[in-house]
Amino acid sequence: MIKMTDMVKHLLIINIIFFVVSIVLPNSNDLLVMHYIESDKFQLWQPLTSMFMHAGPMHIFFNMFALVSFGSALEQMWGSNKFLFFYISCGFGATLLHVGIDYFEVHNILGSISHLNLTSSEIHTLLNLDYSSLFDADGVMKNGEVKTILDRVNANQEDFNYILEAFSKTRSVLLGASGAIYGLLVAFAFLYPNAALGIMFIPIPIKAKYFVPGVLAIDLFLGLKGNALFGNGGTGIAHFAHLGGALVGFLMMWFWKKNQFDKNRWDRK
Repeated sequence: MIKMTDMVKHLLIINIIFFVVSIVLPNSNDLLVMHYIESDKFQLWQPLTSMFMHAGPMHIFFNMFALVSFGSALEQMWGSNKFLFFYISCGFGATLLHVGIDYFEVHNILGSISHLNLTSSEIHTLLNLDYSSLFDADGVMKNGEVKTILDRVNANQEDFNYILEAFSKTRSVLLGASGAIYGLLVAFAFLYPNAALGIMFIPIPIKAKYFVPGVLAIDLFLGLKGNALFGNGGTGIAHFAHLGGALVGFLMMWFWKKNQFDKNRWDRK
């Protein structure tokens, strides 16, 4: 069994501290998870802090189990600084792809009401409202600002439904170390392709070079159907965050391997 390495231990402790804080101070969740980038709740530190936040005990358990299992082997190979750089880079890659998909989906929906010629300010207002208290008990719209905007552009019920759909997309948040963990899985498969790995519901060990691509393929398949293999992290499209981390991990491993090969070529001049 590989001994837990120093940086892995530090990351484990930080994740646990964030998890405890999120329980003791529930209001901290809104500040530390990753909100939609055009949301009033978005803050510049959230791409970093969100990768240390978790949705529940099982979510953090499986992520930390994978961090210790795969991260320790990688840190022994690379050293603490290179390992930390790789881990954080994969986490940022996960966030970037998640944000990009969210942005595309929201603006694709808004494209359906482009004929309304809403201003950017009006769109921002409509996407950041509390729709739970928009109507009174009789179904009459209470928010005068919203009614003014909708009346100005002559929006009908179908237009308003598109606005609500876009709004619901902006409410999803991203949290968890899963994106960074998927990067570690890819790196492990690169470095130890023939290492035998197991998973709870498959009793037969599978080589890493088959196991990791299989996990990614299954996660993508289930994700496109609205699910995810290793927890959804509180979002509807966490599979894109997982795959974002895996993609960055793959690109970094490919780049490092290529540069190492070029550096050690016998015929290099």
